[in-house]
Amino acid sequence: MEKLVACVQKRPDALCRLICFPWAGGGTSQLAQWGKLFNDSIEVFCIRLPGRESRLEEPFPKDMTSVVNEVTSVLLKELKEKPFAFFAHSFGTYTSLAVALHLKEKYGLEPVHLFMSAAHAPNSAGHLALKNMALPDEDNEFLACMETVGGNYELPRNEDIRKNIALSTREDTRVFQTFSFEKAEMNIPFSCDVTYFCGSDDKTYDVQGWRELTSGDTSFYEFPGNHFYLLKPSNESLLIKHITRCIENAGL
Repeated sequence: MEKLVACVQKRPDALCRLICFPWAGGGTSQLAQWGKLFNDSIEVFCIRLPGRESRLEEPFPKDMTSVVNEVTSVLLKELKEKPFAFFAHSFGTYTSLAVALHLKEKYGLEPVHLFMSAAHAPNSAGHLALKNMALPDEDNEFLACMETVGGNYELPRNEDIRKNIALSTREDTRVFQTFSFEKAEMNIPFSCDVTYFCGSDDKTYDVQGWRELTSGDTSFYEFPGNHFYLLKPSNESLLIKHITRCIENAGL
């Protein structure tokens, strides 16, 4: 499990696990640290996909199905063991949704709460446009394209770092484009509450469709900042307080 999951603060007596799914090209270095910031009632797992960090030598995933199969097969025992919630940002939103849909359909398991961030609802025109977008072959053009669709954030100037970011982000984007969502197949797929977060200076996302994905409550919150608003310490602190409150109010 250590290959797939980063857990920097083990909490064996936690009431709930928060499974975090990073953005395209991202690793576990930021969200895994949340494990030190939550109280003892929540243990944080952060998903590490192949092709980065300690999995650098492994080939990138070919499609969303292979990601879903790995996450569910590795974590199934833990997900059956105690309640869990998902937090996911940008590309990670679709990974988490694909995993959640598979868990519900195959095992009857559902998160107690879905926390989604900076992404189009999967049943929206915005999501469809991204899914069908042509990806430029040249690295700088590709990164410029990602800035346009994924928010206004600064990329490092170092050429080698940019090249690595371009590679992992491109591979993750290809995985995202293999994710298909047909709401009609499952009617309303979830019954848990859904909370959607975004940055005030980020691009506008097509988000109203989140309401159609659950029979639970749907809430929307905006934080000051760009696509990576969640990395600002003041926003991070508020996010953690809000997520804690939602999980503790979920009647575990």
